[in-house]
Amino acid sequence: MSIPNHILEQLNSQADLISIIGRHTTLKRAGSEFKGCCPFHGEKSPSFYVNPQKNIYHCFGCGVGGNAISFLRDYESLTFIEAVKELSKQTGIEVPQEEQQNVSYQRSAPKPIAPPPVSSPTIAHSNVNKSNIDQSKVEHTPQAYTDSPAYNDNSGYDNYPPLEAYDSAPYPADTYGSDSYGSDYQNSGGDNSANTNDNGYPPPWLTGNDGVTDLHGISNAADEDGNLYELLEQIQQFYQHNLTTHPHAKHYFLSRGITEDIFETFGLGYAPFGWQHLEHQFPQDIEGLKALGLVRQSESGRDYDLLRDRVIFPIRDNQGRTIGFGGRALDDEIKPKYINSSDSPVFHKQHVLYGYYESRQQRANNWLVVEGYMDVIALYQAGIYGAVASMGTAINESQISRLLTLNPTLTLSFDGDSAGQKAAWRTLEVALPVLADDKELRFLTLPNNHDPDTFIKSQGSDAMREQITNAMPLSQYIFAYLSERYDLTLVEGKAKLMSQVRSLTTALPKGSSFRYLLNNDIYQKLGGKRSQNVEAKDALLDFDGDMTISQQLQLCFLFQPRALIDDPIEMIWQRAGIHSLQLPAHIKQKASPDILRAVAWEDLQDTALIDIVGTIKRCLNYLPKDANAAAHFVLSNLKPITQDTLSRSWGGFYKTLTARNVLSLDELIENLVMQLLKLHLQKKMQELIKNPDHIKLAIVRKQSQLLNDWLRAQQAEQSAQMVTA
Repeated sequence: MSIPNHILEQLNSQADLISIIGRHTTLKRAGSEFKGCCPFHGEKSPSFYVNPQKNIYHCFGCGVGGNAISFLRDYESLTFIEAVKELSKQTGIEVPQEEQQNVSYQRSAPKPIAPPPVSSPTIAHSNVNKSNIDQSKVEHTPQAYTDSPAYNDNSGYDNYPPLEAYDSAPYPADTYGSDSYGSDYQNSGGDNSANTNDNGYPPPWLTGNDGVTDLHGISNAADEDGNLYELLEQIQQFYQHNLTTHPHAKHYFLSRGITEDIFETFGLGYAPFGWQHLEHQFPQDIEGLKALGLVRQSESGRDYDLLRDRVIFPIRDNQGRTIGFGGRALDDEIKPKYINSSDSPVFHKQHVLYGYYESRQQRANNWLVVEGYMDVIALYQAGIYGAVASMGTAINESQISRLLTLNPTLTLSFDGDSAGQKAAWRTLEVALPVLADDKELRFLTLPNNHDPDTFIKSQGSDAMREQITNAMPLSQYIFAYLSERYDLTLVEGKAKLMSQVRSLTTALPKGSSFRYLLNNDIYQKLGGKRSQNVEAKDALLDFDGDMTISQQLQLCFLFQPRALIDDPIEMIWQRAGIHSLQLPAHIKQKASPDILRAVAWEDLQDTALIDIVGTIKRCLNYLPKDANAAAHFVLSNLKPITQDTLSRSWGGFYKTLTARNVLSLDELIENLVMQLLKLHLQKKMQELIKNPDHIKLAIVRKQSQLLNDWLRAQQAEQSAQMVTA
């Protein structure tokens, strides 16, 4: 199967390379990149780097490097086609089953095109003084060209209504209206026909010719294949040049507060009113124009331009290449206000974010999803980089995942009206499957029905930055959004809200702690008082109430091994103040250093517990993210006797916890460790009483007292929190 290069480029650029490689090695952020130990060769010091901006990886130790396809092929032993299919599933980018058209098209010899005059329509849609209109031109303008057909909102522009007026209009014999384009459109020939540039060839400023068209060269070019990317670049230059020759279009941007340097940055332009201005300027590229959807055909078979009398927003891919256009009507009464060029071999709306390339050029760190082109541009002009907008469709999961890879916090800014909030909620639902515990989604609704564009004009860029900083966290947004839709004075309303929250959280990634925390947080806001610790204790009792504290703790560590990243005993020792124990001078002088140190796991004299703690600490950097997979990884590295005992209990324990939706055991682990410490200190005091050592006994009693005092304070604080809730 032959796969076009542009499809491969899209797959590699849109793939979530951090997640793909993160399945095999732990990656940590290092500036704008991620680093970790190379999965291709054993190493203790990380020398493997992943660049999420370029979506490539490189190991400075063994020299391996590549992109998403090469990693799947070389590390996961997939064939090239299998790797492509896997990325297609992840990104949603369709791969053609059979060889289809690519970015090339057949150029044709130019045919005479009699374009419609544009003077009258252009003036009709501008703000120029009508007293300056050349009436001789207006009188000879066919009525059919001044009465443009109405747009059909439901047509999607694929079945454009019959262009009756256009079809009935005779092709005029006069020129294309070079006056409206300005002198730059004219050739430098001698006679009048040359000056009017009615020969159908692109203008000199676009082709780079010296003003004299090389007919022989043009004829030869017709035998060559055209390239859609090159054609799009020429069209973009054509539109951008039009902005300089049509004051009313330029005035639109200036009136919106856009400065001229931004015109260049975003390549802003203008599509004139003529029905066939693109065919006139690119007569050899009709096939390419149709492939891009910029030229369409009426029911009667006549070609017409999709974008007419609209300011133009070029749409760029991740590499900065123009791949499509958005056009906005100059008159707000014209519907639809915005039109995007249709999908093509190089443009797929669901995979493109407007402003992404420009923000990446500015090394944006904080990313903000907004609704429209002008919002992106206004934020960029204000020095707030990282704003992007989707192409008239809802932002999708792969796009959100990509932005969260660049920064773990993503802000969504939607209008405060009903449509805007519905769009925000849909985006929330789309984002949940990729919202791991280290990622955060925030929501920004600007006051007084402002959008970012109008807010910046009204309040300034600093106020906008403050709004972004104070955007609402996801947990607050969910509760605020749903509490407006249910009557929380009724038990039924609370139950419906809680049901929807549980439904939402099931979409979160497997093993997500946020799932439980969000459910519990909203449950408490509704008046509930049951905590995660209670659920975890109940789960243990239901599983096996005869287990010892040590056995319970071993299973908890197996379920949540990362609880040992910061040693629980050391943390309790410090938080209880035992590490800084104040002793009388005479006792401190006689006390041995050994009695003053924190209790170690070895002091507990529990062989199985020591085995599992030591094994987990050795394996922490290699554990899979999935809880069940991590547990089996640890089990496989335990001593046979410990492994045999825990293996018999693990399956039922894991099932019991997941059935109760218990995802975090932090409090339970802390409680179990405290109980073991209390038992250890009590046992030690009994030994010192039997074999008197008054110095050691005084110290151990003081340690036990501090531990009990801290434990009572913890219990009192938890009780107070439950009463408040």
